[in-house]
Amino acid sequence: MTDIIPAPHSSEGPDAGRPAAPAGSAAPVTAPAASPFPGRPRWVIVSAAVAVALVAAFVIMHLAGGGMRGHG
Repeated sequence: MTDIIPAPHSSEGPDAGRPAAPAGSAAPVTAPAASPFPGRPRWVIVSAAVAVALVAAFVIMHLAGGGMRGHG
């Protein structure tokens, strides 16, 4: 069985499409480009945390037998 490894002059591989570094110089190290979607806004995270806390409190109250009194 033969391993398929792209040749250094091949147009395939992880560096395909990148310009070659000038001879005698190290290739510059660049940080990855910033994502156009950096993450969820803080208000979404806080709202979700509050909602989870309220649901947890509701479930705990009902499992403990302290909720929904007065319904008949």
